[in-house]
Amino acid sequence: MIYTTLPHTDIKVSKICLGTMTWGNQNTEAEGHEQMDYAIDQGVNFFDTAELYPIPAHPDYQGQTERIIGTWFKKNKNRDRIVLASKIAGNGDYSKFIRTTGFSRESIIEAVEGSLARLQTDYIDLYQLHWPERSTNYFGQRGYRHEISDFWEDNIHQVLETLRDLVKEGKIRKVGLSNETPWGTMRYLEESKVHRNLPRMITVQNPYNLLNRLFEVGLSEISMRENIGLLAYSPLGFGVLSGKYLGGNLPDNSRLALFPNYNRYGSANASMATQKYFELAREHGLSLAQMALAFVNSRPFLTSTIIGASTLPQLKENIGSVDVALDKVLLKGIEEIHDTIPNPSP
Repeated sequence: MIYTTLPHTDIKVSKICLGTMTWGNQNTEAEGHEQMDYAIDQGVNFFDTAELYPIPAHPDYQGQTERIIGTWFKKNKNRDRIVLASKIAGNGDYSKFIRTTGFSRESIIEAVEGSLARLQTDYIDLYQLHWPERSTNYFGQRGYRHEISDFWEDNIHQVLETLRDLVKEGKIRKVGLSNETPWGTMRYLEESKVHRNLPRMITVQNPYNLLNRLFEVGLSEISMRENIGLLAYSPLGFGVLSGKYLGGNLPDNSRLALFPNYNRYGSANASMATQKYFELAREHGLSLAQMALAFVNSRPFLTSTIIGASTLPQLKENIGSVDVALDKVLLKGIEEIHDTIPNPSP
């Protein structure tokens, strides 16, 4: 395993982070435990979860993923071996069944306390804001569109104050963002620069893969200059970059077969690009999944790649990508495809 450190800390994390959002719906508790056992044996020490999980969000399942991690901690008594990240659900219809949504002080405290109870732990190493409260950065939308109906008032100082207090209490150690824009990222960073007693955001968890490299537009420069690390989620584009959907295939029990609405990477251009990436990987003796993950792993702004799998063989291949190095010829081929079909799946 290769290790990095969370920016502005001495916390060592594996370059592969174990994603967990299928546990409690697509995967059983036993399967979740099996995945964690395998991952830790391979040197993975970084797990990411959220109060909202499993996905798709539903009141009958909400919180099950954290509960599965909690029973694993209780069984193995190994909490100290894991760097654990979780998230508070952002504002939206998909999360209103959890509690009153938004990042008020009461909401953040309630979210943290709920996660700690389900996870059976006293602290969360990295606590992230899952979505902005602002109307921005929707799936399928490439650019910002100002909405008159967005009644958000700047509360970033108050959010950071609440997170600061939770850090002082020892309930969370560090804080980060998720699905955030360049403006939002810099706004949080500047607030903590001006007010030195407020915690600094150290990571941003956003989608990044061969079909969606929008992080490179704005956020990558912020990442490099401000040292805020990318936690790349969806590195295989909801499984599309495994190649299993090529040719119109729809395998039983695959995410798209179970949840057709999760077809973010299913456009004609995305399918065309995926086919080209598949052929390029085959020319170089790699599977598409290996090449796609190795590309994400190689980015200079990356802190860790969040991989998720519904089966153990998928997990083994995904974790193994950390040992795959892409040569200059292959990287050039990737850029040629990207220049022809850039970001087909925002």
